[in-house]
Parts: sequence; structure tokens; C-alpha cells
Amino acid sequence: MPKKIKSSTNQFPPATLIEVAWEVCNQVGGIYTVIRSKVPAVMANKTGPYCMVGPYLSSNVLAEIEPLDDASDAFGLAVQHLRDQGIEAYYAEWLITGRPRVVLLNPKSVNAEQLRTIKYLLWKESGIGTPEDHALVNQVVAFAYLTSLFLETYSKFAGDDQPLVAHFHEWMAGLPILDIKKKKLPIRTIFTTHATQLGRHLAINSPQFYAHLPFFNWEIEAKKFWIEAEARIEFACANSADLLSTVSEVTARECKHLVKRKPEMILPNGLNIERFVALHEFQNLHAIYKEEIHQFVMGHFFQSYAFDLDKTIYLFTSGRYEYRNKGFDLTLEALYRLNRQLKKENADITVVMFFVTKREYYSIKPEVLQSRAVMEEIRQTCEAIHKQVGKRLFYAGTTSQDHRLPDLNKFVDEYWKLRYRRTIQSWKTKNPPLVFTHKLVDEQNDDILKFLHSKNLLNHPTDKVKVVYHPDFITTTNPLFGIEYSQFVRGCHLGIFPSYYEPWGYTPLECMASGVPAITSDLSGFGDYLLHNLPNHEQSGLYVIERGKRTFDWSANQLATVIYNFLKQTRRERIMQRNNVENNSAVFDWQNLIKHYKEAYEMVLRVNGKIKSKQND
Repeated sequence: MPKKIKSSTNQFPPATLIEVAWEVCNQVGGIYTVIRSKVPAVMANKTGPYCMVGPYLSSNVLAEIEPLDDASDAFGLAVQHLRDQGIEAYYAEWLITGRPRVVLLNPKSVNAEQLRTIKYLLWKESGIGTPEDHALVNQVVAFAYLTSLFLETYSKFAGDDQPLVAHFHEWMAGLPILDIKKKKLPIRTIFTTHATQLGRHLAINSPQFYAHLPFFNWEIEAKKFWIEAEARIEFACANSADLLSTVSEVTARECKHLVKRKPEMILPNGLNIERFVALHEFQNLHAIYKEEIHQFVMGHFFQSYAFDLDKTIYLFTSGRYEYRNKGFDLTLEALYRLNRQLKKENADITVVMFFVTKREYYSIKPEVLQSRAVMEEIRQTCEAIHKQVGKRLFYAGTTSQDHRLPDLNKFVDEYWKLRYRRTIQSWKTKNPPLVFTHKLVDEQNDDILKFLHSKNLLNHPTDKVKVVYHPDFITTTNPLFGIEYSQFVRGCHLGIFPSYYEPWGYTPLECMASGVPAITSDLSGFGDYLLHNLPNHEQSGLYVIERGKRTFDWSANQLATVIYNFLKQTRRERIMQRNNVENNSAVFDWQNLIKHYKEAYEMVLRVNGKIKSKQND
């Protein structure tokens, strides 16, 4: 890595900056969070014009932008020039914090005949063949063509007053780099890979991915997984850019072997950390949203059997459904071992573990909805009885000369007594609570369900570890929770994310920002960053499971031990740990991490031609 430039400020060097990403105004995955959350820090530190470029894929995005049709700056003039050629293009402010200017280009503006010509030239000039019927690749190629037109047009309108840096994120946005080099446009280019396409596929399918990494032939492996076009695009972008960057040292090692270039800069991901003036504020939020989770747990479990909610710990994991890559397999094995240990000790604590991910499903299970509906009827009945008793007790107390407390049962009508008994009776069941909340499309082949059945970890009354598999993301419109995902996170006690393949890992960072302890792994970019930059991370409630040089069995035991030790903490110790987590969250605030982007822009502007890392010299 080149020597870092010392500076007392994070202000970017004087230049025009254009960031290009498929996720601009388009929520697909984690890169959307990177792009969107980074904006306020960029706007505070930019020293020249700044604009973001993304694809226009749905009219729904119009609700998120404010058009700038009358704009007469170089960005607006370039967009108008494209419109004059019949291209659907938008120049607007993105209505998020910082209100950055964005250019959205519709790939459908490229007709079939044009697309065939563009793809032919891509193959002839760059050796990148693309399939005819691959919808995403076709969109990517069309978007790249439009982005190249925009950049070339903008550079003519802007003139030579300021240098121009174009920063491309991921293979879906990087193809214009090839045109910039071919046409020798006065644009310095940065390509950031957040995760290599090939690496993601190999990690899922290769048990010894990291050990075998130096020996993979990327061209052969790409053909095996039917991602040859994507891999060739990514390879060409990474090796044509003036500067290659990625989000962690973990992914940098991957790039060295799979795209044959070691990144010159690491650009770690951050968040806009909302710090609370008083520590009790986020403790209060934890209590509020924990109560919401209590309501779900009562509806899901208590019709079968009850347990002490004051002695219940809520754990969760979330993310894309990548059973092995996300560490779901390791988490389940650790929970199984933890359950055996807690049962053997006859522990008086209960663990409820939530798996929150996205799977295809038909509907929420009728039993789950019915249980909640009947519980709600019990609640309404209790409120009616409470209101009736309160009213009659107040009247009796103010009119009676007897100071003794009367028999409250006499204050309840027989109707409400009968309704209360019947509703409770209709709700109770001898069946164990379900381990999953939705009827899945491919239920028989679901890895989480197969594990739970094979280990008989099925929410029996004797189980100390209960499992709730929720195959949908949590939102306020979700009938089972009715709260935002961020609120759900605040209500839990511990997040568990021991990933096998994770270039960065936003989920434990989101926990940290919410004052919630979390577990990650040394194979995630976030975990690797903790090991190298936050030596006392365990005191801050952040645990790193060793997976890189350990067996699955060893890591499962370590994870079970970490969770077990967490359960043994007192309530006061957990509160102090949440304080420590929140106190250290500022380390990952974009206002601190934006310095790495500053250094990348300085680096790309001070050299002529593509930067060569020491590994490639």
C-alpha cells in the first residue's frame, strides 16, 4: 500500500467528481447503503462539482427525486444533449440527506439493433463476449454505453478548468472505463469492487475456498458457474482503471488472485452514526422495541407454553439467504450445542434466535396469524375487564364507608368472565410452536429447516434455545412485527454474523450503530478491520469468530462459547456493554472514514497512467 497522505482535513482535492453505480436511486443490496449513507460526508468535503450516475429502471424512482430540468450547468447541458438524441435521461436532486445531484439513464433507450452493435464492438475490441438473452448483462451493456456518452459529452461542456475523476462501483457500472481509455478522454478513473462475482460463487461451492484461492483459474471457473460475461467485464474494469480499490483487506487478497491485480486503496464502508446526547436514550429505545418483540414472542410461543420474558435473551441474524456464506450453518450448529449445554445445566434462561432473511414464500402460515389474532382478542377482553373494574371500583370507593378492598370478581360481568375463559381455552394448544413463520415455496429443500429437523431443534418445551425463522425482511407493514428493521435490531440483545464470505458486512456495523453487541468473523471485511484497528473490540461488545485458519467444528465451539458467556452476563453488564458499543460506533462514521476516499482521489490525480501496485511491479 502506498504511504498515506497526512492531512488535517478530509477535504477532497480540487476536481469534478462523478460517481457511477447501479445502486444510485436503485435499492438492490449493500452497495445502495454505501452510496446513500456516504453522501452527506461527500457533500461536506467536495471542492468541485459532484454528481452521481445510475440507471433509470422504474418510474417509482420519480418519487425520490426532484427534477432539475432548467439546470444550465455542464451536467444539465450534457443531459439535454442526450435527450436531443432521443435518450431518456433525468437530471435531478436525490431527496436524501445532502441532496446530491444525480443523472439517471434508461437502458431501454438503446434499441435492439444498437445493442447488438455495441456488444459486437465489446467483443471485437475488448474480447468480452456476452450472451444474447441475459437480461441483466444486456441492461449493463446498454447503461454503460449511455454513461460513456454522458461522460464524453460532459467533459466537452465542462472544459479543462478542473480535472475530472470518475469513480465506478462494481462490474455493473464499470464498463465505461474501457471507452474512456480507448478514446483517451481527460478523465481519471477509479474502480471499486465490493465483492468479486467469481469469489461469491466459489465461496458458496468450494469448501476450501481461501486455501485454494491462489490456484483457481478464473477463466475456467467463470465458465463453470455460467458467469463468464460478468467475470470478463469485472476483470477488464479492474485492470483498465487508473486505480483499483476495494472495501477490505479480505477482498483485496481475493482481487489479487481472481482479477490479477492487488487494489491500491482500501475504502472501508461506514454509516451515518446518530449519536445520542444522553446514554439513557438508546437504553430507553432498547426497552421500547424489546417490548414489541415480547408481543410477537407471546403470540408465537405462549399458546403452547410460557417462559419468563424477564429471563429471555433475543439473538438474531439477517441478510441474503446464502446458507454457507452468511454463516447460517455455523450459527445453527453453535445454537444446537448451546441448547444441549443449557439443558444439561437446567439453566433458567431462554434464548430466542431470529433468522431474518429473504426467501420465496406463498404466505404467512395461517397458524401464526390465527395465534396472534386470538391473542389480540384476549388483550381486548382484558382491557374491557380492566375498564369495567376500574370504573366500578372508583364508584364503590367514593360511596362506601368501608375502607377495605372489595371483592373485585363481583365487579366483572359474567359475560366478560365467560368470554375471557373461552378465548383463553380456544387459544391454548399442545402443539409446539412453529420454527418458521411463512409457507415456503421450496420448503423440503430449505437448508435451515433441514438442519432444525435433523437436530430436533423444533421449539420443544424443554428446549432452552428457541428458533424463529422469518423468511422476509421486517418492515412496519409486516403484520407479525409492525416495526422497522432498525427498531427490531434495537430490541434484540445480540446480533450473530459469523460469515464465511463477506467482503465487508453491514449488519454487525448496523448493530454497533444501534448500541447492540454483535458477533462477526475474521473472514468478513468488518471483522478483519476490527482485528487490525480496534484491538479492544471485545470490551466494546464486538466479537470476532476465527474461521480463516480453523475447522468448522472449532469455530462452532468458539461461537457457542461466546454466546454462552454473553448469556451469563448480568443485566447491568449488558447495559454497560451496550454503552461501550455505542461509544465506539463513531469509529465507523463516514465523517471519519471519508478520509480514505480523499486519499484515493489525491492518488489518482497525482499520477500519469494506471497506478501499478508493488505486487504487480
